[in-house]
This record gives sequence, structure tokens and C-alpha cells, in this order.
Amino acid sequence: MEERSLKFLISYFTNRVQKVRINNTYSTLKNIIHGVPQGSVLGPLFFNIYICDLFFFVNDTYVANYADDTTPYIAEDTIPEVIEALENCSKVLFTWFQNNGMKANSDKSHLILSTQEVFEANINNDIIYSSNSKKLLGITIDSKLKFDEHLTNLCNKASQKLSALARVSSYMTLPQKRRIMKAFITSQFGYCPLVWMFCSRNMNNRINRIHERSLRIVYNDFISTFSDLLQKDNSVSIHYRNIQLLCIEIFKVRHQLSPDIMNNVLKFKDMKQCRFLCCT
Repeated sequence: MEERSLKFLISYFTNRVQKVRINNTYSTLKNIIHGVPQGSVLGPLFFNIYICDLFFFVNDTYVANYADDTTPYIAEDTIPEVIEALENCSKVLFTWFQNNGMKANSDKSHLILSTQEVFEANINNDIIYSSNSKKLLGITIDSKLKFDEHLTNLCNKASQKLSALARVSSYMTLPQKRRIMKAFITSQFGYCPLVWMFCSRNMNNRINRIHERSLRIVYNDFISTFSDLLQKDNSVSIHYRNIQLLCIEIFKVRHQLSPDIMNNVLKFKDMKQCRFLCCT
């Protein structure tokens, strides 16, 4: 069985070629001798297997990794201690990549600190200055972890799509308008809500206003309250939906149905006394 599995992997990785297209001109075919097939189902798995020992070399910081996005992080008493730890970690990471036939781009490295002051760090002999916010895996993370910038961008995108729906709503049936609302407007707030759901009250109110306006356009109802519109749509507010998702994750962690990493995100002081509240 092991020999058959090994032959399968060898067959999967050998005799693969690629070419580059610029406008209507194609390059000659070249053998792929590094990396994994892009866009494949097994590609991310094989890539994670390839770099799995990387994390045994990192001692000064923690590392959050998703495919080829490697993010070291740490909490210390002073900013200089944080920067020193991140610099030491970056040396280890860049050395590992070089020794294992990979190239890490220091110009794509970013630094975020829990302060508005600007600091610098030496990352692979390049000076990186701290920023107030940066996008990581589709989420704009700010130095204060308020996620106002991220939610502002989501609200702006949802508002633009809502304006487009309002212009053509008179030519569409109710099911069509409702389908558009779910697919292009409220779905804007469906990506990683557990990260940003505890945002400010002002941002939550802004999300509710967009949701309410979309329901009024869909149902052509400009009189009913937001609660009545939600009942008519047989749905709940965005914040309530996020609370439901959080409760599901808590339930899964409580009953050991989640990946082990979630046990570090959601911890219970006493599992025997753990109780769940039904939010209404």
C-alpha cells in the first residue's frame, strides 16, 4: 500500500509543464521542478506538507500560517522587544525558505503594532515601517483591532450594489430582487464575521441601515419597521446571524467537533459548568 501511494505521488508531480502568455504570445513549455500544481485540489495539502517543519525552527514568536501566508506575531511589554523578536523570527523564516528552494519577498512583508507611532524593523536587510492597517487574507486589520476600516469598505461595496439594485428593482420580481440582495449585498458581511463581529455600535448601526434599506427595496415597503421587514423576509439581522455562528462554533468546540486550533481560540474555564445562553 505504501509503495502504491508513493508511486501515485511520483506520478502526480513528474512530467508537469507550464508556459507563460503575454497578450497573444506564448512562451515555450518548461518543466515544473519547484512548487505544486496551481489551482489543484491536492496542491494546498502538498504545500502544507512541504513547509510543515518550518514551524519547528521558530522559537521567538508564534506563527499563524495559511497556505503561503506566514504571519509571525507576539505580545511583549515594550515595542522594541516586539520588533526584536519579529526580526529574529524573520531571519529564521527567510533562511529556511532559501535553504528549501523557496523565495520569500521582503517587499511584501508588513509590520503592524498596537500603537499609532511609526517604528521600523529590519526584515531580510530591508527596512519595513509600521502601518496603521494592512489586509491579511481578505480582512483589513488595524492597529487597534476595531476593524472600522474593514467594515467601512464592506459597507461602501454593499451600498454601491444596493444602489444598482434600486435602479433596476422596478423591472424585477420579488424573488429575483431577494436573490440579488442575498447574493450581492448581505453576503458582503458573510466573510470571517467572527473576526470583526464585536465592532463599534456605530458600525453595527450602519450595517443595519444598509440591511434595512435593501429589505425596503426588495419588498417595496417603506413603512414597516426593521423588525417587521426581517419577519417578512424570514431572516435576522447581520449581527444576530453572527451571534448564531459564534454559538455554533462554541457548541462545536464544547463537543470536540472543531479543529484543535479552535480550542486555543475559545477556551472554557470549567467545562463541567459550561452553559449556553439562547440569544433572543
